[in-house]
Amino acid sequence: MTRRIEILAYDAVQVLDITGPMQVFASANEQLIAAGKTAAYEVETVSATSPVKSSSGLALLANPLPNDVSAIDTLLVPGGYGIDRLCEDADILGWLTARAANARRIASVCSGAFLLATAGFLDGKQAATHWQRCAEFKRRFPEVRLKADPIYVQDGSIWTSAGVTAGIDLALALVQEDLGRELALQVARQLVVFLKRPGGQSQFSAALTLQNDSGRFDQLHSWMIENLQNPITLNDMAEQAVMSPRTLSRHYKKETGRSPMRTLEELRLDQARQLLEQDRPVAQAASRSGFGTEETLRQAFQRRFGVSPQAYRERFSG
Repeated sequence: MTRRIEILAYDAVQVLDITGPMQVFASANEQLIAAGKTAAYEVETVSATSPVKSSSGLALLANPLPNDVSAIDTLLVPGGYGIDRLCEDADILGWLTARAANARRIASVCSGAFLLATAGFLDGKQAATHWQRCAEFKRRFPEVRLKADPIYVQDGSIWTSAGVTAGIDLALALVQEDLGRELALQVARQLVVFLKRPGGQSQFSAALTLQNDSGRFDQLHSWMIENLQNPITLNDMAEQAVMSPRTLSRHYKKETGRSPMRTLEELRLDQARQLLEQDRPVAQAASRSGFGTEETLRQAFQRRFGVSPQAYRERFSG
């Protein structure tokens, strides 16, 4: 059975959100044909206008938006700077709603989740989007159960993924669901990517994530980063913030959505991750990031990234 996939294109779309998944499906077809089998996917880019100009400047040709009631396997919405304009386009929202009714599953890459949420497809469901837009997404769509860390999320027939290259991870997961792990693994090997990479958006810098906050605790964060190697208690942080520990905990939670000690652990994990990527020994990474012992680092690293420090070092160090 050939599975028809339609990818919605629009001006200022993120080109890799389209081409990444397309290449996964194309590589799956290549693997099947090489094995003497029939191609599994027919992929088409559709748009209200053509050509569309991606955010990188690359122009893409697309077919007109189909207005028939033919069934399709997957409807995929990529992300990009143009998604906000699309969320205000009544014609696009109407088309999306009608077309999705004939799709077996719906998927989004990166900020494409904003369009799915605007159309109401994500109400009450788990979803993912680019980590930089998570705070905004939560404010705009409180009824969606947003997951900040996963690379992709499946909730029934709806799949959403994190930013940019996560569209490749999502497409590999769709191939695995359709055609099995062995073929998906063959595609991943051909593309030289992980079939399922360890960790999630948690791999991105904790310090960068903190910059999304209002800036009220910037000085405290800077002090924490400068002193990660030393023991730090809640009382120490409260003294730096010129607050009582109780007041700091209350205001910090309200401002950032997490506790000060949670932020401290995330900053230490980020420091340890960077040291491991530099091929530093696990013991050194534990000491210089403030975890003290290898075992303490191992437990925190496994809990946060789903992989041991040693395994991470072997995979990601130069």
